[in-house]
Amino acid sequence: MKKFKFQLETLLKVTKRKKDDAEMKFAEASRYLEECRAQLQVLLRELKECQEEFAALTSEGKKITIGKIMIYNRFFNWKREQIEQQQQLILKATQDKQEKLKILMQIMTYLKSIEQLKEKRLNEYNAAMLFEEQKTLDEIGLQLHMRKG
Repeated sequence: MKKFKFQLETLLKVTKRKKDDAEMKFAEASRYLEECRAQLQVLLRELKECQEEFAALTSEGKKITIGKIMIYNRFFNWKREQIEQQQQLILKATQDKQEKLKILMQIMTYLKSIEQLKEKRLNEYNAAMLFEEQKTLDEIGLQLHMRKG
């Protein structure tokens, strides 16, 4: 009895490796996106804290110099630029994550079709082996019947 051999086994292994690579790239993209979002939260918190500090400074009734106001203004503008840049990074990271997901889904679909084909071929092989085994048993049964007869 010959052993089952799937003709596309190499393709199946390569596709599984591609799927693993795609999963790693998707995970990296997801992790990077979360890091970008966390950095945005840090920037927003820093801006808020500084705005609260400035509000407290101006509400105390103390005289505040134009120089200090200009320093705070430059800082606020700089933080807003950082926030805007971070939002752009998040947008790009989101798009990259979506691309990686799309690639992963395509590979998984392709892999699933190869695995289904392998399963079909294995079922055909098992059916053929069962048929051969049944045929052999029938021949043995016929020979035993002929000898007794």
